[in-house]
Amino acid sequence: MLFICYKKCSTCAKARKWLLANHFVFAERDIKDERPNVLEIKKWHHQSGLPLKRFFNTSGLVYRQLNLKAKLANLSTTEQYELLASDGMLVKRPILITDDQQVLVGFHEATWQACLKRTAK
Repeated sequence: MLFICYKKCSTCAKARKWLLANHFVFAERDIKDERPNVLEIKKWHHQSGLPLKRFFNTSGLVYRQLNLKAKLANLSTTEQYELLASDGMLVKRPILITDDQQVLVGFHEATWQACLKRTAK
């Protein structure tokens, strides 16, 4: 599994702690140091089945500074992918890519638990 996080994020710390407590083995990647590229974001978006808006860190400082709440609806999908790839702080975190290529965005313990139980079978 690949755990994409930001080390200073409390939600990411909570997710990491949960993964470790449940004995999951994962590689960790810091989203700020090694931000996702357009191809990765596009792939994860399609694999997740989620609306692209869910990949934006809507509570983040960069999101607010760019006034994306007002602008996002007018951007094409390609423009949104490029925007997400431009700054790791725009991307919702953590992201977990499971061994069977499921993509989980944000940490919701019940969702992660249900997904990872299915993966383990």
